[in-house]
Amino acid sequence: MDIRKTVMICETVFAEAGKPAPTPIYRVAAITVFNNPFAGQDYIEDLTPLFEIGAAVGEKMSTDAVAKLGGAPVSYGKAAIIGAAGDFEHGGAILHPRLGKPMRAATDGGKALIPSNVKVAAPGAIIDVPLGHKDDLWSFDHFDTMSICIPDSPRPHEIMMIIAFADGSRVNPRSGAAPAV
Repeated sequence: MDIRKTVMICETVFAEAGKPAPTPIYRVAAITVFNNPFAGQDYIEDLTPLFEIGAAVGEKMSTDAVAKLGGAPVSYGKAAIIGAAGDFEHGGAILHPRLGKPMRAATDGGKALIPSNVKVAAPGAIIDVPLGHKDDLWSFDHFDTMSICIPDSPRPHEIMMIIAFADGSRVNPRSGAAPAV
């Protein structure tokens, strides 16, 4: 795997809508930008090498990201931007078959699906990384987003993979108690 760069984005959210958080919420995104081995090629059936890259990057970056949180991880999410010489399915191959295991291991649990997002885009594109509770798929208070942008990434032949963790819900959530319809 040919990594060009890694970036960690650490956020501490102290207030929302003019109201302080009962406790600050920490969110961390670990971003890895690497060469896409299939960029510029026509349809490829076997994407196994991307499965392996997702697992390897996930093992290293999940541990590093969780270590930067203020508290124990409660929610998580993942995303990828595929450079323009790649294929949307390259993102699915990076994120889905093997990345979940190291992310779940880093959270000491992870019974719930890991929300994800993929797109093909030019360098500097913004992607919204969806976050959801690691064990309770239906915890509406934990539905959140981190918007990520790296100005020079991904280049056309690259993939930008993002994994994100948070130690709490949205700040001052008020929708979780609403009756389901």
